Amino acid sequence: MLQEFKEFALKGNVVDLAVGVIIGAAFGKIVESVVGDLFMPILGAIGGFDFTNYFLPLSSAVNATNLVDAQKQGAVIAYGKFITIAINFIIIAFVLFMVIKAMNRLKKAEAAAAPAVPPPPSAEVTLLTEIRDLLKK
Repeated sequence: MLQEFKEFALKGNVVDLAVGVIIGAAFGKIVESVVGDLFMPILGAIGGFDFTNYFLPLSSAVNATNLVDAQKQGAVIAYGKFITIAINFIIIAFVLFMVIKAMNRLKKAEAAAAPAVPPPPSAEVTLLTEIRDLLKK
């Protein structure tokens, strides 16, 4: 059983998946920082967009104006966080789209650069060609 697990864990697909998950987590942190530290302050400065304190109180005891204090006072729906996460998703999806588009373009360029070599004829076709040529003589 240990040997089977070792073979499974060291297969190329499992290792590739692990690397992909680790890189994806790091990429997520980068995008989160780009959105939270670069885009959202610019949006806030240009149009007054600041989604961090958008919330809906679920209790009459909540009278705070910022999310942190409101969450201390009672239950709130923090839909500003959802908006920020949705923006993160859109940015990640767009970046992945651009990366895949570039990869597809590179694959097409490689395919166009290397002319397709026709496969050699099968043994049957070769034999039939030889028979035909012998009959012509």
